[in-house]
Amino acid sequence: MSNYHIPVLASESIEALDIKPNGTYVDATFGGGGHSKLILEKLDKGQLIAFDMDSDAAKNIPDDERLLFVNHNYGYIKQFLDYLNIDSVDGILADLGISSYQIDTPERGFAHRFEGVVDMRMNIDNNISAKTLLNEYSEESLTHILREYGELPNAKRIAHSICLAREIKPIETTTDLTEILKEFEKPGKQGQFRSQVFQALRIEVNQELEGLKNLLINGCNKLKKNGRFVIISYHSLEDRLVKNFFKAGNFEGNIEKDFYGVANTPLKPLSGKSIIPGVEETKANNRARSAKMRVGIKVS
Repeated sequence: MSNYHIPVLASESIEALDIKPNGTYVDATFGGGGHSKLILEKLDKGQLIAFDMDSDAAKNIPDDERLLFVNHNYGYIKQFLDYLNIDSVDGILADLGISSYQIDTPERGFAHRFEGVVDMRMNIDNNISAKTLLNEYSEESLTHILREYGELPNAKRIAHSICLAREIKPIETTTDLTEILKEFEKPGKQGQFRSQVFQALRIEVNQELEGLKNLLINGCNKLKKNGRFVIISYHSLEDRLVKNFFKAGNFEGNIEKDFYGVANTPLKPLSGKSIIPGVEETKANNRARSAKMRVGIKVS
C-alpha cells in the first residue's frame, strides 16, 4: 500500500473531516488506501465507502467489513449511495489527480520521463486514450485541450506540430510525443512544459473537471448538515472549481442572496485560505509540493 501512493496532507485531512466514530464517510479517491486506513482507525461502528475507477486500486482493499469499495468514478457518488440505501454521509474526502503508482507505471503512459504507450486512462475500460486524442482529434480540438487544460499560450502551434507529425507516422508512445514537444521547450523548463502538455491530455481523457463538478454537486447533496467536504487538488483548474463551489455553491463564484440579503449557499469554507503541506512533507514527498486542501461545511 505505501508503495502505491503516499497520502498527501494525511493528518490535516483526517482532522478536517472531524470524524465521528459511528459516522458514515466517503473516500472518493481510494488509490493505495492511505487516507482510508486513517479514516478506519478513527471509526468504531461507522462505515466507509471508497471509490476508485482504477481497477488496480482494488488490490489495496483491506480486510475490513466497515469498508465498501466501489470500482467506479466518484462523479456518480449520489447514484451509488442511493443504490446502497445511504441517505446521507458525515464527510467526504477526495485527493484528486493521479497516484504515485499510476505515474510510476510506464505502461499507463502518465509520465513523460518513462517510455510507454501514451495511454493516460485512469479507467482502463475507457474507449478513449491519449493516443486516440493525439491521432484522431482535430487540430482545433487539440488546441482547445492544450489551452484550457494545460494553460499553454502556444497551444495552437503545438497542436499544429502534433497534426503534422501524425501524418508521417502515428503517435504511439510517450517518447513519440516528447520528440514533437522538443521544439517548444525552453532551457531549464522542459519538465514543467511537458507536464503541462501531459496534464492537459490526461484531464481530457479522464474528463476530470466534469467528474469533479459532479462530485461537488452530488456529494454536497449527500452531506448531512455540518458534514465536512475535504478536497485536495493539485492545479489551479481544480482548485478554482473547489474554491468557488465552497464559497458560492456554483463554479463561477457568484454568491446569490435571498430577499433579506442572506447568502444562499449550501456550504461554507472552513477557512478563506487553502491548506498546503509543510516543508517537511514536501521534502519527504515531492508530489505534495503543489497540493492545496480546502474544507467546506454543509450549512443547509
